[in-house]
Amino acid sequence: MRHRCRVHMLGKPADQRKALLRALTTELIRHGRITTTKARARAVRSEADRMITLAKEGTLAARRQALGYIYDKQLVHALFENAPERYGSRQGGYTRIIRTVPRRGDSAEMSIIELT
Repeated sequence: MRHRCRVHMLGKPADQRKALLRALTTELIRHGRITTTKARARAVRSEADRMITLAKEGTLAARRQALGYIYDKQLVHALFENAPERYGSRQGGYTRIIRTVPRRGDSAEMSIIELT
């Protein structure tokens, strides 16, 4: 029974899951669009939205939180420069998940997550 358990477990221990989500979030912000499984896309959506919300705040504390999460320092600086004008008028919903064909090897549900 998993009532009220809001964390996507992804079949991994906590340290591997956190590292995976950090890497996927970093690559999503760097490239703007990544292809991954549906479960991973749903899990990375909340983290990416959180980073963009921090970038919209623009405070020093928010910048330090983002630097502690995203792997690339220059990417954080670029995100904090571009996010206020790109997402300033929006109150969330910065990502879009598009379902694609199943993966060939194991027929896992694949999807594309992209920044809107």
